Order: sequence, then C-alpha cells, then structure tokens
Amino acid sequence: MRFLRRVLLATGLLVGTAACEDFLDVNDNPNGPEVVSPNLYLAPMLHWMATSPQFDGRFVGRYTQQFFLTATTIGTWDRMGYDAASDNGAQQWRDVYWSFGQNLVDMMNKSRDEERWDLLGVGHILKAWGWQVLTDLHGEIIVREAINQNTFSFNYDTQEYAYQAVRAHLDTAITLLQRTDGAVNSAYLGRTDRVYNGDRNKWLKFAYGLLAIHLNHYSNKASYDPAAVIAAVDQSFVGNIDDALLQYPGNANDDINFLGRTRGNFNAHRQTNFVVGLMNGTAFGGVVDPRMSRMLAPSPDGQYRGLDINVANFGALTTAQQPNNFYGYAGAGGTNLPGRYLWANRARMPIMTYSQLQFVKAEAAYRSGNLPLALSAYTLGVGSHIDFVNARNLDDGQSPTQITPAERAAFLAAPAIVPATAAGMSLTRIMSQKYIAQWAWGHNELWMDMRRYHYTDIDPASGQQVYPGFTPPVSLFADNAGAVAQRIRPRFNSEYVWNRPGLDAIGGLATNYHTVPLWITQP
Repeated sequence: MRFLRRVLLATGLLVGTAACEDFLDVNDNPNGPEVVSPNLYLAPMLHWMATSPQFDGRFVGRYTQQFFLTATTIGTWDRMGYDAASDNGAQQWRDVYWSFGQNLVDMMNKSRDEERWDLLGVGHILKAWGWQVLTDLHGEIIVREAINQNTFSFNYDTQEYAYQAVRAHLDTAITLLQRTDGAVNSAYLGRTDRVYNGDRNKWLKFAYGLLAIHLNHYSNKASYDPAAVIAAVDQSFVGNIDDALLQYPGNANDDINFLGRTRGNFNAHRQTNFVVGLMNGTAFGGVVDPRMSRMLAPSPDGQYRGLDINVANFGALTTAQQPNNFYGYAGAGGTNLPGRYLWANRARMPIMTYSQLQFVKAEAAYRSGNLPLALSAYTLGVGSHIDFVNARNLDDGQSPTQITPAERAAFLAAPAIVPATAAGMSLTRIMSQKYIAQWAWGHNELWMDMRRYHYTDIDPASGQQVYPGFTPPVSLFADNAGAVAQRIRPRFNSEYVWNRPGLDAIGGLATNYHTVPLWITQP
C-alpha cells in the first residue's frame, strides 16, 4: 500500500507538472515574444534620456535658481536642502539602473551578436550618458556591480572611476559608429530612433559632443586639456540642425512634454530674480535680451519680474506684479492654451544642443588663452540660441512672437553682450550666456557649471562673479550646517532602505552628505 501510494503520488505530480506547463503554454503571447529584436529596446530609453532630467530638474532648478516654488513657507530645495525619506531628485537614478538597466544590457548584447555596430554604438552612448549624469548629480555611484541580479547590496565606486567608465564607453561608441560593415543599417536603427531617425553620423557627432562636455568638467584638475575639448566640439554638431531633440506626440500624459501645461508639473513655480537679472539688462550694461520676452513669463501688468528666493510666496508683489506661470498665464491657468518656449505640450525637448557646445568650446578656448577663438565660439553660441528659441516657439504654436532678424542683429552688436574685440571676453559673459541657453532644460550641465565655479567665484577679467547676481539662500536648510548643496543624495528607496551598508562606506548616511564637494570639482 505504501508503494502504491508513492506511485500514485509521483504520477499525480507528473500530471500536475504537465498540466501546469500546458497552462503556461496557453499564456504565451505571439504579439509579445520573449525574444525581441534589439532595436525595440531603444525608443523607451531615448524617451527617458530626454525626460528624466526634467523630472529631477524640478529640484536641481531650485538649487540653481532657475525657478522658485511659491508656497506659504520656503521649500527645502529652495534652501538647498532635500526631502528626507523621499525619491525626489532621483528619477535619473531610477531610470539609469531600472528603465535602462537590464534592457540596455540586453540591447547591447544582441546588437553585438548581430553585428549591428550602429545600434551598439548608440548603446555605449546611453551607458556613457547614464554614468555621466548620475555621477554629476550624486557623486559616488555603483558602476562595477550595477545590474547584478545575484545580489541585494552593492558597493559604490569613486567618482573618478565613474568618469573613467564614461570615457571608455564614449571611445568605444566613437569607434563603433564609424563602422559600416556587418549589419549596420540606418533603416533598422531608424525604426525606433526617435532622436536622429537612424542617422549614424549624427549619433557620432553626439558622442563627440558628450565627450567634449565630459572633458570640460575637468576644468579644476591639473589634467584639464582645453585643446582636447575644442577638438571634440569641432567633431560634433555643425549647427542647430544637429541638435538632439525629442518630439512628444502629445496624445497621452506620458507622451506630452513634461514641462507642458497639461502635465501641470510647474503650476506653482516662477522665475527668479537671478535669471531675470541676467536678461533684463541688470547684469549686462542695460541691454535687454530679446529672448526674455520669448522665454520668461510676464506679470499681468506686462513687466518681467522674478521672485526673491528668500521670501515665501510672492512677497510684497501685488497681484498685477506677480509673475505669471511659465505657460504665460496667471495662477495655475492655461490648460489647453498655447504655451511659451519649452513650456508647451509638444515643444521638442533638447538633450544636447549646438549652442551649448559652442559655449563649452568658448570656455575651453578662453582658458587656453585663445581669446579670438573664444569670442568666435561665444558669438555663435549666443546667435544660435536665439535661433533655437525661435524654433522651439514654433513647435506647438506657442504665443510669443518670433525674434526678428533686426532684434537678433542689434543684440549681437551690443558691446555689453558681444565685445568689440577679443580682449573683452570673460568667463562672466561665457558662463552667463551658457546658463541662459540651458535654462529650463539643461539642468545637469548647468548645475555642474555652477559647482565648477563654486556658485560665486569672481572672474578676474570682469571683476564680477562668474554668475553675476547669484547669491545662496540666506537661510540654508538646517542639515546643511551652513554649507551649500554639492550633490543629491542617492535614491531613497533603493539605497537608504535596501543598501545602507554601501552608503555607510562612503559617508552617505550623514545628514549633510549632500554638501560634500564632488571629486570632479576639486583640484
């Protein structure tokens, strides 16, 4: 009887196993195959490459005083603090390790197996971009042990190692994107490439542009090589036609520009006194920037004002004096109405631009002592950004008028903006104009710039701050112990909940960890 019971039990288990397998077979989906073509991984990652910096920009933009959150009390980020027990400021952390994560690994492995060198090259760009933005935001990050599915705790790598990884991926990307053998195919890549539609040469230029940005971050190091920065820019974008832009279909919430009015992510944010001061003539000889009325929002009385970051809400401004929201309307208004500049549902979101790279080149040339080259690149940067503003204000039928050729020419002819001779060049000019060109979208690079110049460094050439008018908050966040923000704490749920030993090893459990300077900004 015992033997019979064992036989029946074993038979039942076998039948049960077969039935289970049959059940699972029934749930195979021919429209969602388990093995997918490598190019199918690409489109979602490109979406997050453009969009996740805007998620984190809600907070970085307040460190850099691009905007201020109106409320009855001054917010933590406006005081250069952070939100404890929160994932605020860590969207890119999530997307690099999860949205990209194993998906990017699989895309690259399959591309390598199929000899799709163009797609593999783009994969290495995504890897480089991910490590670059993460280490610039957070400092020490997990590189060697990342995407290891066999462990639940991870050791951090130094920022220096992360920078080495970025360079290695970019060098590999550049090599791969120059190959035309194997299964390189623009049509195949273009099926899911929503940035360059499969144009391998434009991705190659992008790789050189990211390399230039990467190399320029070494400006405080003895190893800084401005000639290498300039050479990389010269192999990158040749004009606004090469700008890396993501177009949003605008059909559903996640397919609408994160800055757009329908998403409503910036209803309570307003421009600051600092950014208005860079454009209304305060910082530059009384010359009013024609971009101000196309980028910033007027008050109901038609004037352009910013808010004092040290005063809650709108301070003493009357209703007519209070700046409208970025969409151009009072209060939280403007739903389904035309927006302004990048603050529109279908405005194309930049990832990297020609004007941005020209300012990188201008800075490198200035630091190398080549003032004529600095002046040339600077002038191209300002002029091309004016053209960029006009183009973005056409993406979604926005309300501002176009900057006219006459306005453009007059602005570029003003000595307070573009000096008559190269001897008039300064870091104040270059970095302030780069700030304007990156305002509202280039949060990662903009904050790195400000930290490289320690927020308030004085430019010997101009006698002004590199960022004239910028002052840290009077009342810094309590945990800062009087220091300004230098990094964002790693993502709370993945690190402070699950990886505390890894954080402890780098000092990440300290309440003022976000004020520790980055390796890359130090000598």
